[in-house]
Amino acid sequence: MHIHSHPFFPSAASQPISYFKEEHPMSLLKNRTVLGVICIVLALVICFGLTPLFNQSVSQKTTVIRVVKDIKAGDEITRDMLQTVEVGGYNMPEAVIKQQDAALGKYAVADLSPGDYILTTKLSDTPASENAYLYNLNGDKQAISVSIKNFAGGLSGKLISGDIVSVIAPDYKKQGMTVIPPELTYMEVIGVTASTGYDTDTGEQSEDENEKQLPATVTLLASPEQTKILAELEADGKLHLSLVYRGSKEAAAKFTELQDKLIKALHPQPASQTAQSTAPAAPTASVTPTVSETPVQEAGGE
Repeated sequence: MHIHSHPFFPSAASQPISYFKEEHPMSLLKNRTVLGVICIVLALVICFGLTPLFNQSVSQKTTVIRVVKDIKAGDEITRDMLQTVEVGGYNMPEAVIKQQDAALGKYAVADLSPGDYILTTKLSDTPASENAYLYNLNGDKQAISVSIKNFAGGLSGKLISGDIVSVIAPDYKKQGMTVIPPELTYMEVIGVTASTGYDTDTGEQSEDENEKQLPATVTLLASPEQTKILAELEADGKLHLSLVYRGSKEAAAKFTELQDKLIKALHPQPASQTAQSTAPAAPTASVTPTVSETPVQEAGGE
């Protein structure tokens, strides 16, 4: 059955359908008014609320420490290197040091120029690694360096800090014998240095990193009696180092303690110096000779 639409009554299919409600002009005006009021309120909050707070933070002052002279990496910070100044605190890094006492006595890990602020990351409680061992001396022992005359004389460049070595003396005291002096049986290595001045056992290298720096000197921790013998051997130009032990600090300390006891037995202090410690001196003299006879006799055999 075919249905014809009347010309005055068009079919539903021919009429467009509106899915959106037409916005009234007054409604649009109200929305724009509300939006304008919100913008005005936000502007007032920014002008009279946030802006004063920002200006206050910018104008706030703080005291910091500033460098007044060139400081090289490894230098100890002293009072004449620093200056206390008042600057704006806005955007100031938290790591900036604000009190001189927090920097005095510490060591720079990087070069500092006049006008620089000092950050906590640019200071260290200990000196640079290449000479840290020199700051650990307490007066009981001394640091002394001996030359390595040839490649084999220093264990082919394999010595590192913490090693325990024996010092072999060829033709010791012109006696025609190669011995290990009893005073130099167990000695601690505290530094191995190349001819460039860099320590070869701490990772420090010269500008030419492609070529391994061979050690030229070995620094030993020595008592006054040991330094005298080492100085004589250095003057004669005849000494050789042999590795005795490499390992933990606790085990290495046992070797050096045994050496200290032997030195006290071989070089007893005057009575005036030992009067205050007579009790501990007696067992030292009686125990150490028997304990250390073996390494000394072995040295004579070599």
